[in-house]
Amino acid sequence: MIVMVGIMAVTIIKFEGSPHVPLLVGAAAAAFIAWKLGYKWEVIEEGAYNGIRLALPAILIIIMVGLTIGAWIGGGIVATMIYYGLKIITPSLFLVSISVICAIVSLAIGSSWSTMGTIGVAGMGIGISMGIPAPMVAGAIISGSYFGDKMSPLSDTTNLAAGITGTELFDHIKHMFYTTIPGMGLALIVYFFLGRKFSSSAVDAEKINGVMEVLQDSFVISPWLLLVPVAVVVLVVKKVTAVPALAAGIFLGWACHAFVQGAPLAEAVNTLHDGFVIETGNQMVDDLFNRGGIDSMMYTVSLAIIAMTFGGVMERTGMLKAIVHQILKVARSAGSLITATITSAFLTNATASEQYVSILLPGRMYVKAYRDKKLHSKNLSRALEDGGTITSALVPWNTCGVFILATLAVHPFAYAPYAVMNYAVPLLAILMAFLGWKVEYLTDEQVKELEAKEAEQTETA
Repeated sequence: MIVMVGIMAVTIIKFEGSPHVPLLVGAAAAAFIAWKLGYKWEVIEEGAYNGIRLALPAILIIIMVGLTIGAWIGGGIVATMIYYGLKIITPSLFLVSISVICAIVSLAIGSSWSTMGTIGVAGMGIGISMGIPAPMVAGAIISGSYFGDKMSPLSDTTNLAAGITGTELFDHIKHMFYTTIPGMGLALIVYFFLGRKFSSSAVDAEKINGVMEVLQDSFVISPWLLLVPVAVVVLVVKKVTAVPALAAGIFLGWACHAFVQGAPLAEAVNTLHDGFVIETGNQMVDDLFNRGGIDSMMYTVSLAIIAMTFGGVMERTGMLKAIVHQILKVARSAGSLITATITSAFLTNATASEQYVSILLPGRMYVKAYRDKKLHSKNLSRALEDGGTITSALVPWNTCGVFILATLAVHPFAYAPYAVMNYAVPLLAILMAFLGWKVEYLTDEQVKELEAKEAEQTETA
């Protein structure tokens, strides 16, 4: 862990590189230490393969998310959601409005970074022109962007948290309602009161109007297109699992691209792999819509494979067990275990400097501990997101903090007090855990089913 964290810090903070190589070096260090302590190479290799095998369900979902993003952007569905979202801006409620807009956009595309890099940049210009302090505007943008990212079935972090813990995607999202909705509600209340003294300012909506005009020129905008995400929601309510629900969304999005937007069939098919490509002359629109497809998800897929190689070696050779054993000496109750998970995810953000790693490593560390206490896996997946996904923005040297500083030109220490949702959610999650509210347990029958399934998978392997 020390080798991995040390190299991660140098690679990401000093060289501005990706976390892939540090994780590979960490896996090599773990394998070497295990070999020196007497483990045979075959055992170490088996651990690596088992780790990768655990990531396969998440990888399948992530690939389908890439397909969905490409299909929905090409089909004009995302453009329609953004177009109607932008219409809700009002001068007297700018902070609330920009936070809600960022939440809608991020929910539609599953990416806080893309939202902040496009709508967020425009929002900063408008807010500052109204005389609102930059840290305040940035905080509202960040809260909304991370809310949408956290709750979107198209988000890679949401799919990682669900997949790595073996939780059904939409069960995971529904379980996050109990911490994330109150956190966002609290943030909007704060922004409402903060924004009242700026209510007399006039909004320069030139940038927003420009975006809306470009969207109308580039896509067929129609409220009927909103039926596609509604259809996916209906399937989820009907308890259809993630893969077929997303598959239906992909097909409908592709059909809208070909038959509503009028794209050639070959272009609509290629978009599913290569992503959507558009040149409107509006940099913000181009940055937001040139994305999606299977190819866009290969960074996340490769990171999941490498991280699970590292985690698999550490798990198979007893290293994770040794770390967790020390933590569980203190974390004896369900509330303290969930708190330990949230804290571990945040500390991973601060030490490994990477949002994905804050989900992947603690996710594997605590799986058995939750099972031993008969806690449902969705408690673990929610804790990972509450402590990992959204707190990454509060760490200046984390990749998310670095990105926000470069994009919104506000230091994390300056906007942190106003990024209300990002610190309210983990605090609410810890409080709820100790109160035992919405902490769900497994029945004896569910435990037996899981044990039988794991035994079957072991035999197959």
